[in-house]
Amino acid sequence: MPLVFRSIDLAAHAELCVHFRRDAFVCSFEDGEKRFALESGEHAQAYLNWLSKRINACPESCVHVFDGQEIIGQIETELRGQEKLGYIYLFYLIPSRRRQGLSNQLHAYVMQLFQEVGVIRAQLSVSPTNQTAINFYKRHGWQDLGRRPGHTDINLMELAIEGT
Repeated sequence: MPLVFRSIDLAAHAELCVHFRRDAFVCSFEDGEKRFALESGEHAQAYLNWLSKRINACPESCVHVFDGQEIIGQIETELRGQEKLGYIYLFYLIPSRRRQGLSNQLHAYVMQLFQEVGVIRAQLSVSPTNQTAINFYKRHGWQDLGRRPGHTDINLMELAIEGT
């Protein structure tokens, strides 16, 4: 069954968004819990404010991933119009739905969104220790550009968007 992508309803699902984002940090970094707390602010309010701005700017750029009525994932992106750059902040699937090929549908959703709005290249950051994610991105044509400027433990990856 194909997955369904719906704009995040922050009023109804803020707690779930925080849970997903925290889990992504914990999965990606040895000090993920600490990093999440530092970046997200008290009670994750800084994160929720940031997410609200992203949703208001482009509702399709921050979505929950549904399988039937169940929310099984989350995508957070930003469309940087003048630069024609799309940035992916989060690809997330709940643990029980990983390694089933579903991430291909998340990737396809974002590529279609980026094509529709005229993005010519996309970027994302990844922990160099998250080999599963790096392998996934490389299978989809992403290039590892090495360390992200200003960071010692995060790599930047980039992809030319086809069809734009």
